[in-house]
Amino acid sequence: MNWLLLFIPVTFALEHTGVPDPWVFFSAALAIVPVAALIVRSTEQLSTYTGDAVGGLLNASFGNAPELIIALVALRAGLVDMVRASLVGAILANLLLALGVAFLLGGLKYRTQTYNAGAARLYSSMMLVAAFSLMVPSAFSRFFAPGETIRAEALLNVGLAVVLLVAYALYLVFMLKTHPDEFAGEGAKDKGHGHDGPRWSLGRAIGGLVVASLLAAWMSEILVGAAEGTGEALGLSPVFIGIVFLAIVGGAAESSSAIAMARRDKMDLTMGIALGSSIQIALFVAPVLVLASYFIAPQPLELSFNRAEIGALFMAALIGTVVAGTGRSNWYKGVQLIAVYLIIALMFYFIPGVE
Repeated sequence: MNWLLLFIPVTFALEHTGVPDPWVFFSAALAIVPVAALIVRSTEQLSTYTGDAVGGLLNASFGNAPELIIALVALRAGLVDMVRASLVGAILANLLLALGVAFLLGGLKYRTQTYNAGAARLYSSMMLVAAFSLMVPSAFSRFFAPGETIRAEALLNVGLAVVLLVAYALYLVFMLKTHPDEFAGEGAKDKGHGHDGPRWSLGRAIGGLVVASLLAAWMSEILVGAAEGTGEALGLSPVFIGIVFLAIVGGAAESSSAIAMARRDKMDLTMGIALGSSIQIALFVAPVLVLASYFIAPQPLELSFNRAEIGALFMAALIGTVVAGTGRSNWYKGVQLIAVYLIIALMFYFIPGVE
């Protein structure tokens, strides 16, 4: 994956040579993939110095850094529809695509794989609660403020953001402090994730995190700047670009990690990465963006998703709960999840203007 770093200078050159936006967009997207991987790797190495509790908080803060950076840049550019779509798309990509590919490739190597069913159900129940919470402002906007934002709607969005952040903080306490045994793997094979190979020095870990974050911000700026032109050139809506392209690019590193763990038969780690990342997006990234929008965006971000986005989010959470809650996986479960993701992606491609 490191060879993709070559796309950083390539993207810079393309941006300043006047080539069509799609070339710049996809070059920047490829450049972000290894940068995101470096963010995840640096965070994992840093957690070896801080301990599990602080390490978990660091992973929560930086694991979804590429998605957060891309969304912040898009917010500053006023692309609120694209930001909302990227939030839903990131959850769909983790719950359906990443988990589906992990089940498929892991199942092709091992006939049946097992993991902690109780932990999977806890993750899934949190995801269902998050999906419901995101439906509330959408329903309020549709029935009480369809034409413009009213004061009550703005207060609802801010209040919901605060509630979600508090719920996420308590979720971390539950997972890392009071009930860590609920999330324990099924065997010793799942111990030691992320610390294979030589241990980095503290300076290298911090330096890698800072440099990767700066590179991600730079490439995200270019990516978002070319997004609208790319959509117009390819006939794609901002919603489709956000829900498919930006979501997959932002979550590339974590998705790759989940798939790699499945190929090594570490399914508890796969579930923790894929489902845990979805929870982080809904309970941490989304409310942070709502609050940040009051300071950096031309207009505040409202969590008022359209019917297609809400329907896709709720169905993904429900299907993920059913498929993942058994504690056993095989390659055909992966096919099922991938099929659902492709169906949803096709829906957004063909009805981009749905409300």
